[in-house]
Amino acid sequence: MTDTPATEATEQQPPESPPLPWADLTAEHFQLLRLAPLPTDRSTGARPLRFVQLGYAERHDKANSLLRLEILLPAQKVRKEQNRLDVRVDHEQHLVRIGDPAGLQLEPLNRGLGRYLLTQAVQWLQRKWSHYRVEGMALPNKDALNEDTRLRRDHVLRSVGIEVEYADGQTLKARTVETSVGQLKGGWSNDKLQRVDMLEAATLLQQADQKLHEKDVQLRERDERVAKYRREDSGLRFTITCLVAFAVFQAGLLIWIATR
Repeated sequence: MTDTPATEATEQQPPESPPLPWADLTAEHFQLLRLAPLPTDRSTGARPLRFVQLGYAERHDKANSLLRLEILLPAQKVRKEQNRLDVRVDHEQHLVRIGDPAGLQLEPLNRGLGRYLLTQAVQWLQRKWSHYRVEGMALPNKDALNEDTRLRRDHVLRSVGIEVEYADGQTLKARTVETSVGQLKGGWSNDKLQRVDMLEAATLLQQADQKLHEKDVQLRERDERVAKYRREDSGLRFTITCLVAFAVFQAGLLIWIATR
């Protein structure tokens, strides 16, 4: 029996790659992050004070380990692939993969989140696997379409010890260089981002509530003063009106007396 075209096409299809372990892992632990107010950037716009949440979870077995980091925004939804960094460890090959070929897609941009996520990944890896290698990977072309975005991406990667190389000097064809986990560097800019623990967050809320109460008292006192001034103004207007009427009456009376 001869094979049909459909059978031949099926046989020629490459086998599907097995799903990655823990693909549906969701965040289990959370941290509050404060994004400091910064001057307006010509590329990314206004950068006001914001609070976001870092969610993370990890899994381990004999062959693999995974750290998943996610940035959660209050009252704002992002796409599934945004604001997520996966760090996968292959224990058989002693190899680490940070991120995926689509790149790290963050919202909001230019607030220090990318460097902070990479720093958390570096600290997690160096606790147990400093002798492992970080796999080099191609960087997405879309990050290089804008010069400011490309330079910012390269600066963030190099700040944690990941070098970027370009093919024949072409800015659109870049890839990270394989390096040792032990050579990576941690640390982030406290000028842009600060970690806020639960007690500190409660203190901030308490202080904000106290300030709101003080402002409410000040507004109430101001309203009382305004009402007092309005009452006094009404009394003065009545007095002035009476004086004007009396003056007009006297003037009329004097004119009447003078003309008789």
